[in-house]
Amino acid sequence: MTVSKEQKIVVFTELKDSDQGLIVHGLKLASIFKKELCLLYNYRPKQKKQHDEFKQKLQNYAAIVKQEVAKQKVSTLLLSESQTQLPDLLAEDYEAIIVVVNSLNFKDYSTALAETSIPFLFVHPESKIMDYNHLLQPIDLRKEISDSSLWCSYFGRFNAAQIVTISANDKTREAKQNVLKNTELTRKLYEKFKIVHKRFRGSKSSLRNVFEALELALASDCNLLVILGSSNITPLDLLIGLPERKVIKAAGKLPVMVINPRKDNYILCD
Repeated sequence: MTVSKEQKIVVFTELKDSDQGLIVHGLKLASIFKKELCLLYNYRPKQKKQHDEFKQKLQNYAAIVKQEVAKQKVSTLLLSESQTQLPDLLAEDYEAIIVVVNSLNFKDYSTALAETSIPFLFVHPESKIMDYNHLLQPIDLRKEISDSSLWCSYFGRFNAAQIVTISANDKTREAKQNVLKNTELTRKLYEKFKIVHKRFRGSKSSLRNVFEALELALASDCNLLVILGSSNITPLDLLIGLPERKVIKAAGKLPVMVINPRKDNYILCD
């Protein structure tokens, strides 16, 4: 299938049985945002001889989707790109706006996540949590919180989602001011679009705010946790694991959207 130039929800398939659950989540997002669904497989260079086999499997997936949801636009995309180059390629050449990936295989996508300018949605392949209408958003001192707020607002606008924010409780004056500024800008954005939202002040600093948000999400009716990824990746992070990896693992079947604060993010076209 040819790939048209319109924004897409991309499902990163693995050509395994687990793909079915990911595709269902992708379909839900495509329905919410009225976007094309794109089924992607990125094969390793040494698998080149299997190109036609991979292409057929993707086309079979697409045929099933069209059979089940006839009005849904569906395309397939077969690539063999490095994880560092893939995110920009998806965003710039194929108009990807969200990438859905298997949360059980975070390590396979961590390199791409560090390079992406579009959100990665980590979904457990067995997750049935896909209403995406009760969001939880941690707010820390980073200015890139505006990106996660913008994406939460999209769910509010297009899916009537309600949003709960939990703001960090930092100790230094500058950090407190930054958190307050982010909290107020987020509030104004949600009020502008008349999005139902509640605000809480947490007990953890910006460094631990995301884990407090996760606890609240798991204890509530939240069906999507929206977080920023790591702003700086240190050798220690690589050794003990990135915070977002720990959050995704602990989230279980709760979907987690990760937005990369290290890149300027693409926006959703209405």
